Amino acid sequence: MGILRRARRRGRGTAPHVRRLRLRALRNRLQESLLFLPAIMLICSVGVALTLIELYRLGATRHAPRPLVLAPEAATALLSTIAGSMITTAGVVYSILVVSLQLASGQFSPRVLRGFWRDRHAQVLVGLLLSTFAFSVIALTTVSFADGDYPSYMVSATLLLTLASVVWIILYLDRVSRQQYVGRILERVVDETRELIAELPYGTRVGMRVGDEVPPPDPARLGAPFVVPAPSDGWIQQISRRAVVAAVPPGSVVRLETRVGAYLTRGTPFATIWPIPPEPEQPRIARLAAEAAIMGTARTMQQDIDFGLDQLNDIALRAMASSGTDLSTATEAIFRLGSVLRPLLLTDLPPRSVRDSQGRILLTPYDLDHAGYVRQAFDQVRRHAAPFPQAQHALVRTLRMLLDAISTVEGRAPARAELERQLNLTIGGLAQADRVPPEDPRHVQTAQE
Repeated sequence: MGILRRARRRGRGTAPHVRRLRLRALRNRLQESLLFLPAIMLICSVGVALTLIELYRLGATRHAPRPLVLAPEAATALLSTIAGSMITTAGVVYSILVVSLQLASGQFSPRVLRGFWRDRHAQVLVGLLLSTFAFSVIALTTVSFADGDYPSYMVSATLLLTLASVVWIILYLDRVSRQQYVGRILERVVDETRELIAELPYGTRVGMRVGDEVPPPDPARLGAPFVVPAPSDGWIQQISRRAVVAAVPPGSVVRLETRVGAYLTRGTPFATIWPIPPEPEQPRIARLAAEAAIMGTARTMQQDIDFGLDQLNDIALRAMASSGTDLSTATEAIFRLGSVLRPLLLTDLPPRSVRDSQGRILLTPYDLDHAGYVRQAFDQVRRHAAPFPQAQHALVRTLRMLLDAISTVEGRAPARAELERQLNLTIGGLAQADRVPPEDPRHVQTAQE
């Protein structure tokens, strides 16, 4: 009974952290939905329209001032025209949005589409169009040809909604034309990534403090482990380290066999626990530990900092691999990598081995360190930029800037070594490229001194 009571307490300890993860995941899905906000606006408009009609039938608004007086025939024609034009315009807006998504996906990267999905201007516009359509259709039901009476304020409200829709269409067209500019797309990715970096080493989104840093124990001396398998296939979108630790008995050592941004296959190890927990507790511990991670079909920017680096890499690689070889876009993407890495390299990261107040040790050996982030940012783009001097110049400038930024920061020796390695490989790759004139390596060497 004591074992079961302790297991139940651990379940209650993990519940708040898991709820926060799930609510954050739900909020992220709703923010990327093109249907949620328009559906809310549509429901609200229908509710307001039905309420006004009921008040009119009860006589509460029958003697209210009439801002607009029309004959029943004119009101019917006006409302019918508005209803037809709004539903047609909604279809056109969706078509424009689909074309924008196709262009962004084909020219830059499919992973940048989430920025278009999250655009509140597009969501509000669709909601306004659908709300105006519903309001005008409901208002049509109030027009009576028998006595020539109807609530004129319903027609006035429909006209106001129509005017708001027209203004919002103009704003949206201006916005969607600017969103296609590569600088705006890169800026959006950088801003999202830097928001996560600003919370390091601990924050409400990137992960809360578990305990104090300790030397990692040797797993070979811990004995036989208990392995928690991954419950499903998918990308790790979030992990609550505090929930993982709270799921295991005091004095345990738990090692995460993955990290945020990694892909897991069902049944592969998610976490390893030493020593083996009592057999009655094992299923509950495995369930609680697995629930501490949110998995999905795609990577997100909820905790995944290096996903921002990957998006910038995608844009740079697509620009260098395109038939026209858009080196200006590749160069800007490389400079934006520096905009992300500079604050990241200047910020401390959570330690990979921590111990909480109850003696439980959490090991996260697969989390990226500063040197790992540098490799993630530059390995691919450096290889693909070797034939292009313009991209090589951008790499050299960015790497030198980052080296200067961390030259006096303590604890950055591995990152400095990795930056120097990337710099040397960049220059060496340019010198060996067959397509590059022999004078270019000397020019690059001069640029980095």
